[in-house]
Amino acid sequence: MDLAIYDETKAGVPEAHVTLVNKILEYAGDYIHLAENTEMSVTFVNNDRIQEINRMYRGVDRATDVISFAIEDSAEDDDLPIVMDDELAAEIPENLGDIFVSVDKVGEQADFLEHSYERELGFLVVHGFLHLNGYDHMEPEDEKVMFKLQREILDSYGLTR
Repeated sequence: MDLAIYDETKAGVPEAHVTLVNKILEYAGDYIHLAENTEMSVTFVNNDRIQEINRMYRGVDRATDVISFAIEDSAEDDDLPIVMDDELAAEIPENLGDIFVSVDKVGEQADFLEHSYERELGFLVVHGFLHLNGYDHMEPEDEKVMFKLQREILDSYGLTR
């Protein structure tokens, strides 16, 4: 997986946290058998920036912890299909989308839940990653599936509560 990580925070994200995000997302990708030719991004922001994003794209005027923007690759009826052979198609990376994480919320929630910053950071990026891969928790059955998988990934990686 090709992972781009951006730091738009005021104080800067420690290298150890960038490394953690890289490693846990690689692990999560392997865990769900994600194709190697995928790409995505994670952007670290502060509460004020994620509040702007939340207001602009979700109509909710408050800071949140993580927001995922999945790139849907379904063609609309009026789109012309791109025709290519299987070999060329296999070489083109699939862009899953983008995740925005509020480092302020990571700290606030880690304190509130009384676990490590690293556990909360891992939880949020895996949560966003699963959304990019089509998992959701709007319906109780979907929630059971997503949250079970999320817990399995975090526990087997070693980021337990």
